[in-house]
Amino acid sequence: MATRKPKTTVPPSPSVTPARQPDNGEAVVLERVPLKIQPPQMHQVVMLNDDFTPMEFVVLVIQEFFGKDRETATQIMLKIHLDGKGVCGVYSRDVAATKVDQVMGAARDAGHPLQCVSEPVE
Repeated sequence: MATRKPKTTVPPSPSVTPARQPDNGEAVVLERVPLKIQPPQMHQVVMLNDDFTPMEFVVLVIQEFFGKDRETATQIMLKIHLDGKGVCGVYSRDVAATKVDQVMGAARDAGHPLQCVSEPVE
C-alpha cells in the first residue's frame, strides 16, 4: 500500500509557455503566446454558360438563390453568356457548396443542363 500520492504532471497548454526567472530557478512564470487565427478561405460560386438553358431561367436562379435584384442578375447572366462564366457570389466554403447544390437541383428539376461550381478565391 502506497503512503504517498503519485506525482502527476500536466503539460502546459499550447498557448502558454513557461519562462524561468533568475531567482535560483525555482519560480516559474507562464507567458501567454497569442495564437494567430486566420479567417476561413472564401469561395466564389461560378455559373457556367451553356447553349440550352434559357437566359430568363438563369436570371431567376440568380435572383432566388443569390439575393440579387433583377438588373444585377441580368448583368451577371450577360457576363455568363458573353464570357462563358460569371461569379454569382463569394461565401465561406460550406455556404458556397450549399448554393451550388441549390442551383444544380433547381436546374435539374427544371430540366436544364445549367452548371455551377465553387472555386477558392485567391
